[in-house]
Amino acid sequence: MQIKEQIEGDVVVLSLRGNLMGEPETSEFRDKIKDLVRDGFLKIVLDVSKIKWLNSSGLGALISALATVNNGGGDMRLANVTEKIKSLFMITQLIKVFKTFDTTERAVASFLVDPISGKKTE
Repeated sequence: MQIKEQIEGDVVVLSLRGNLMGEPETSEFRDKIKDLVRDGFLKIVLDVSKIKWLNSSGLGALISALATVNNGGGDMRLANVTEKIKSLFMITQLIKVFKTFDTTERAVASFLVDPISGKKTE
């Protein structure tokens, strides 16, 4: 799997490409998330549009990543969620756990808007 990193302000966008189905991909992904949190990046967007295959190990890695970011005081969003991944999230009820957005731009912007007031944050 390939992980491309792009920083937009204080938001890190990780574009994932390939399969997220077990070792070594899941370890590489979890390590990347841990490194970002350790370095103080607490707003993370995952662009999952180029994930070809995702299984239970991949779902576990996504859940682990969300927990790592949340435990560090941050949050994570998923962008460009394909129909295949969306249906997997519906079946597993993970649609209630992950914040998903149609585009990377909307996911990044969601970090800049207060969810309660709807106003921009600084």
